[in-house]
Amino acid sequence: MKNENPSNQMPREKLIEHGAEALSVNELLAIILNTGYKGESVLELAKRLIREYGSNGIKDIKDVTSLRKATGLPEVKACQLVACFQLGRIFFEKRESENQSRHIRSPQDIFEFLPDMRSLRKEQLRGVYLNARNRVIHTETISIGTITSNLVHPQEVFRPAIEFCAVGVIVVHNHPSGDPAPSDEDIAITQQLCDAGKILGTNLIDHIIIAENSWTSLKEEGAI
Repeated sequence: MKNENPSNQMPREKLIEHGAEALSVNELLAIILNTGYKGESVLELAKRLIREYGSNGIKDIKDVTSLRKATGLPEVKACQLVACFQLGRIFFEKRESENQSRHIRSPQDIFEFLPDMRSLRKEQLRGVYLNARNRVIHTETISIGTITSNLVHPQEVFRPAIEFCAVGVIVVHNHPSGDPAPSDEDIAITQQLCDAGKILGTNLIDHIIIAENSWTSLKEEGAI
């Protein structure tokens, strides 16, 4: 007879006895990581990664070096994660029907479309790529960490636009401080991306800063 209360079991035991559906994202990630690191148990490590970088941020990283820099993971664990998520993309990744039907009309739509960005502990820059009808056709995590003009490369922002035949892109990043007011650096990045978009023929529709309870549109602020 199966244990009816698996909450005290370790992730691997829960997986064997109750199936994958019984495990949380943290527990599934802990199984992939296998062991802890630098004084953190494997569950603590998994929780920290999800809390600080978000599931989208981790799954979208395809480069081991970038993942190690963003998370502080040793090489073996970073390789495990990159390989795992790449398998997921090969076997299962399809454009989500929700994304394909999501119509973006305003900054508030973006705020509601990316709710996980409100509580991230570190800054992330994401691209939301739209077709001619302003429907989402792709989203991508572009960078993790402090957003500066030296680190945000226009080619990384606009490459998915070319790959997915997007007409426009909305770039979105979060302010963990809770204040969505744009910095001088945010404005500089916006102008840099605007100029690059004109050259590449892809419209930078907006740059939206998300905080816990509010947002700021740099288009509405006059930066675009």
